[in-house]
Amino acid sequence: MKIRRILLKFFVFFSFFICILFTTIYFYIKLTPKIDLKKTNNIILYDKNNEIFFKGNGSKEWISLNLIDKDLINATISIEDKRFYSHNGFDYIRIIKSIYNNIKNKNIVEGASTISQQYARNLYLNFDRNWERKIKEAWLALKLEINYSKDQILEGYLNTINYGNGVMGIQNAAQYYFNKGAENLSLAESSMLAGIPGSPQEYSPINNEKKAKERQRIILDTMVNNGYITKKEADAAYNIKLSYYGKKDTLNLSTLMYYKDAVMSELEDLNVIPNDYLDSNSLKIYTNLDLDAQTSLENSVNSNITDNNEIQASSVMVENKSGKIIALIGGVNYEKSQYNRVLYSKRQVGSTMKPFLYYAALENGFNASSTFLSEPTTFSLDNKQTYSPSNYADIYANYPIPLTLAIAYSDNIYAIKTHLFLGEEELINVAKKAGISTRLPKNVSLPLGTTELNILEFTKAYTTLANEGKRNNLYLIRKVEDEKGNTIYKHKNYTKQVLDKNYTFILSSLLNNCYDNTLSSYTSPTCLAIKPKLTKTYAIKTGTTSADSWTVGYNKDYTLSVWVGYDNNKEIKSKDMKYAKNIWADTIENYLRDKEDSWYEKPKNVISVIVNPLNGKLATNSSPRKKVVYYLKGTQPTEYDDTE
Repeated sequence: MKIRRILLKFFVFFSFFICILFTTIYFYIKLTPKIDLKKTNNIILYDKNNEIFFKGNGSKEWISLNLIDKDLINATISIEDKRFYSHNGFDYIRIIKSIYNNIKNKNIVEGASTISQQYARNLYLNFDRNWERKIKEAWLALKLEINYSKDQILEGYLNTINYGNGVMGIQNAAQYYFNKGAENLSLAESSMLAGIPGSPQEYSPINNEKKAKERQRIILDTMVNNGYITKKEADAAYNIKLSYYGKKDTLNLSTLMYYKDAVMSELEDLNVIPNDYLDSNSLKIYTNLDLDAQTSLENSVNSNITDNNEIQASSVMVENKSGKIIALIGGVNYEKSQYNRVLYSKRQVGSTMKPFLYYAALENGFNASSTFLSEPTTFSLDNKQTYSPSNYADIYANYPIPLTLAIAYSDNIYAIKTHLFLGEEELINVAKKAGISTRLPKNVSLPLGTTELNILEFTKAYTTLANEGKRNNLYLIRKVEDEKGNTIYKHKNYTKQVLDKNYTFILSSLLNNCYDNTLSSYTSPTCLAIKPKLTKTYAIKTGTTSADSWTVGYNKDYTLSVWVGYDNNKEIKSKDMKYAKNIWADTIENYLRDKEDSWYEKPKNVISVIVNPLNGKLATNSSPRKKVVYYLKGTQPTEYDDTE
């Protein structure tokens, strides 16, 4: 009896506490400013010409609920939240059911988010799955339920939800898929569209009609079960053969979403916008996006990667002088994978690390004629271990080769000998100066790119070489304004001379040899296969590991980096190695087609000398090969070539 009284008191106290808590929350929310649903997450992104390329709330016009086809509304409620009009934002029956099913299956097989919760999630800038974000979403869902009617919440949801292929909002979706307004949709069309938000990349009928039809069948059956339509009407709608329009007024570049995501990531890193600012305000973000460059990059990826559904790519193009990121892709297809490899992935860079080693070598007395013996070599290390690198395809000169050939052929033996001769700190120091922020280990294999790096920081380091030794901070956002045009943030340029202009010129000239067919001897320059595509002057370097393929190159104005590989580190095949080179060549050449060739003026302290590039000695009339090679004054070769 005593225990019953205690339990009763506890129940009364707990009930009283809950009532007080919810009453406090209710009045607190009522007294705080309401969220303007049409402004929330209303982010507008502009390209370099101040033309809009993305609107955050997705709709070019906000369509009223009473103008949306009733079948579309019923289909959406049936599949997403059948108790939408009876719960307070949280479907506790569905929550309990989903917990039971997930425990039973020992996996996450079912969710319990209501339309209010999904809409709350859409009002945020990103979809990070952490507890802080979940709590914010729950709080915002509660605010929506208290401040707005169910019809207003449903209207906002339908105007902002993702319908695949970069299409946001039901009016845009109806026009994109069926070339009509949302009020004119048929039952067949409505049931097809209602299925897409569940997995936009998978259920879009343009991407995968088979999956979309399976989803449509499920939706029609739920509409029957919920009393919205008859079984006869459902079968008739399912059997209608739909035609898809597949066009939209805005740009149809799928990779733009990778650029957009990178912009939002940079905005968050800048930490200049309060976390709750977008709850009631709009933002105008002016970026460095060059649509010509982005189009060239996307077209090059699509035209080259046509026979492999698993391989991925990432790429960054930068304007050297300013550090502006003018184009970016974080994957082959945004609809299939929103994972942005430019932002989050780190990969081994292979031989594309070597230019930083050879800059260090030039600073420490090497020149284009400095030689090392290229042959199979086992190196004895200080820790009593050995290291036996090999050249690609086990091809060696078996005689001393100059730096000119070592760079053109990407000779690994030459690189390791240089690295050990200089001391392992030299490469690390140059890489840091150039802009690589990742901690680089002091090890013998570093010049062969065995350390994983992010493509953004790696591109930054290359732009330092391309910018004649001046390091910039790479950036996407020029400025941010509020809805009234007041400037909230404006980028400030940062430039610092960190490398010697004379040596960067010599190094760039040596990298220009990587597609020079006159240097073919016992093997060929690494980029010779793309030479027919190149009409302008570039410094290029390739890099390959068992799971990564890179091409990074530049001229005076632009740097372009391309990575190709598999997310699961699957070994790349020989045929996969062509992708990065060809994407690089096609992108840069298409973008620069109408621009003049841009290369560097020779510094005053650098002289040009005609040598035999196969041995680095001064050319004579009888030399079989002759080439203009650059040296710092006083370091040019003095020995004459005696080959005939």
